[in-house]
Amino acid sequence: MMLGLALTTLRHRRAGFVGAFVALFCAAALVCGCGTLLVTGLTGAVRPERYAAAPIVVTGDPEVHVLVDKGKGKTKEKAKPNAGRAWVPADLAERIAALPSVERVATEVTFPALLPGGADSGSWGHGWESAPLAGLTLAAGRAPAAPDEVVVDAGTAARAHLSPGSGTAVRTPSGTLPVRVVGVTAQGFDSQSAVFFGTDRARQLAGHQGLVSAVGVFPAAPSAAADVRALLAGASAGPAAVVRTGEDRGRVEFPDAANAQVRLVSMGAVLGGTALLVALLIVVGTFGLSIQQRQREIAVLRAVAATGRQVRKMIGGEALLVGLAAGALGAVAGLPLGGWLHGRFVALGVIPANLPAVLSPFPALVAAAATLLAGWAAARISARRTAAVKPVEALGEAELKPPQLGAARIAFGVLAAAGAVVLTALLTVLHADQSSTPVCFLAVLLWCTAFALLGPVLARVGTAVLGLPMRASRVGGHLAFHNLRAGAHRLASVVTPLTLLIAMACAILFSQTTTDRAAAAQRERGNAADFVVGPRVPASAAEAVAAVPGVRTVTRVLHTQVRDGLTRRSVQGVSPERLTDTLDLGVTAGDLGRLAEGTAAAADGLGYRLGQHVRLTLADGTAAEVTVVALYSRGLGFGDLTLAHGLVAAHVDVPLDDELLVRGVDLSRPALAAALHGSPGSGCSTTLRRRLRRTGPARRSATSCWG
Repeated sequence: MMLGLALTTLRHRRAGFVGAFVALFCAAALVCGCGTLLVTGLTGAVRPERYAAAPIVVTGDPEVHVLVDKGKGKTKEKAKPNAGRAWVPADLAERIAALPSVERVATEVTFPALLPGGADSGSWGHGWESAPLAGLTLAAGRAPAAPDEVVVDAGTAARAHLSPGSGTAVRTPSGTLPVRVVGVTAQGFDSQSAVFFGTDRARQLAGHQGLVSAVGVFPAAPSAAADVRALLAGASAGPAAVVRTGEDRGRVEFPDAANAQVRLVSMGAVLGGTALLVALLIVVGTFGLSIQQRQREIAVLRAVAATGRQVRKMIGGEALLVGLAAGALGAVAGLPLGGWLHGRFVALGVIPANLPAVLSPFPALVAAAATLLAGWAAARISARRTAAVKPVEALGEAELKPPQLGAARIAFGVLAAAGAVVLTALLTVLHADQSSTPVCFLAVLLWCTAFALLGPVLARVGTAVLGLPMRASRVGGHLAFHNLRAGAHRLASVVTPLTLLIAMACAILFSQTTTDRAAAAQRERGNAADFVVGPRVPASAAEAVAAVPGVRTVTRVLHTQVRDGLTRRSVQGVSPERLTDTLDLGVTAGDLGRLAEGTAAAADGLGYRLGQHVRLTLADGTAAEVTVVALYSRGLGFGDLTLAHGLVAAHVDVPLDDELLVRGVDLSRPALAAALHGSPGSGCSTTLRRRLRRTGPARRSATSCWG
């Protein structure tokens, strides 16, 4: 009977439930779309490209492993991905090739090799010996033999309009090299560009003497993978190596894939959960307002012996019917929404293009069930007071003014507000992104909780203050003011979910942009250079700029990430010579003049102290111990740690400088541009910016510096 009443109510009061329907529909669509991202992060696999033809790939271990004390004598090993690829000894290939179950092996070295007009990332140089790993064959031309000869894949040839006999330039860590294309492969890559040199030349340009980035194994027997693992397990020394087969090969080919999948999981969970929470509170407000508008009708039902349980069942039935329709339609709409969100994240570079979206029915089912449950729970929460009124008091209760807030509700509201104030104050002293982000969202939730609990009181106060201009109107404004003041509980039912919606949206949208703006401001204040050259600058360009008359200091800057235990730290590697000429990090303790390959400067607020020995894991997994010699305040703009350039550059995938900071006397842009153009091998497609120190931001002037 009560479900019949619920259906009748929906049929005759459609407008009253439109808000709940729209909120649950949007929540279901977002939960399904975000669930698709979450499933992609959990179960998705990056397709291998360069390793597609090698059934087994051996690489350095791409993760850092730490034993964590769990108490009571128990420990647990935890692992986190490093920022770059780890290398293995080249002679490992010979030991693997000697196994009876292995037919042959092929090694690979990898280094950045950027082409004119191409992207600043995703273009890699290799030796032609690694062509079998991808099953590459020549469609035209021949293999490279001379140091200045290269072969390019078909995709790169089409994008750069190259063919056998074409001349071009390739920017490498050593400089920009003039080369001649002698071959084009029949196959191409979708997610990268490949430039193949001769084997010896490629190893020279890679700069990792005696190391290779991967060993591809072609088995002669099914036991090859197990035999290779046994061989590696018996190795007593040298860098740790891992064996990858199947879809795991894509993870080692694209080292950022693991981080991208973690980002998808976190974004999917946070956005989906936030959408569901916002919908829950909106539906609470919508049903609360609907119940208040129908208070007399419900009072009549109670007066004619309808039990509180029946009233709750009726209101819950209304929510179930609305939630069933909205959840089903929203879940269906969420499937294409998930694909669209995935495409936008790919376009923004958040995830690689070769990590396809995983379409599964589970996000749709979970979205429909979650929104149905959220709508039902919201309705039950809204109906708790109405259903609790005694039948003999129901009609009288419907005519009386709403009672004052209970003492417990006020107490919890005040506690939530106090907690929000404390967390907001705490945010002013937190400098690390890992610690400030959760505190920020928790503070927003506490503020919204306090507003929800104290909503009627705040609505009365807000009406009293903001309604003063309305009272100037003799009729309309005067009536509106007194109506809002008398119905503050109804106003609070509408304003509370809107408050949460706006607060969470602002926290999600503007917290990162605010951080980015603050970081940019710190970088601007701390940059004392006359000119800035970048990005992706080879070492030879720094030498050419340093030789320009009048140049006093050239500071090379290279950004990466390292691990302190399992904690990720942002790092800038800088050349230490006369560092204070070009950078003002806001030193609060110590001396930047002591910065060298065995020392480090650290940002305030991270727990480091002068003289502390810190054991770091560099981007390629190499362990390094440094001593803290300085602390600085501008960590948001210049990173958590500042290390010597040489230490950082030797252990990153792309040892091309992000910036050159140039300081001198009577410098001119034409002189610097001429040096970049004229010095052999120093070419760099970059931007040369003249900074107006202490008077304004950098003035940019683009100069294409390919030699």
